[in-house]
Order: sequence, then structure tokens, then C-alpha cells
Amino acid sequence: MAEQRHPVAGEELVIGAAASVQFARQSSFVFRVISVCPQPTYPGWVWLTGYQLDGQGHAVARREIYVRLAGLRRVPRSNARLRS
Repeated sequence: MAEQRHPVAGEELVIGAAASVQFARQSSFVFRVISVCPQPTYPGWVWLTGYQLDGQGHAVARREIYVRLAGLRRVPRSNARLRS
């Protein structure tokens, strides 16, 4: 099994139930990464700091989330640019 790549600052991710059980009862949302915590956690998991985005790509909430790398979906760059 290949190791999942850590997100990088500026990257946009779709966060939903696959990322963590804490998001199972809400709609998926787009999250723009500000930073990735360098402290080790459980294998395959990471703390991210960033902004939850609305449908137009505007930041609506700053959040720190603990997510499973295998459950992250990256927003294609073309879609991210369209929102800018």
C-alpha cells in the first residue's frame, strides 16, 4: 500500500465522512490548507489548519481538523482557479 502524500499550504481538499467520522453527519465541504502540523500522530492521520470555504471559495471559518490522509480528496487546480 502506497503512503498518502501530506497536503501542502494553499491546497484545497474536500472534507467528508471518508476523512473522519467526525464529519459523517454533515455535508462535505472544501477546506483550504494553511499549515500541516509537523508533530507525529497515528500513522495515516494528520492535523491540518485552514479555512472552510463556501461555494464561491470564500473563507467562512478557520478550523483545525484531524483527518485520515486516505480519506482526503484534492480539488483539481482548474476548479480552484475558477473560484479565485
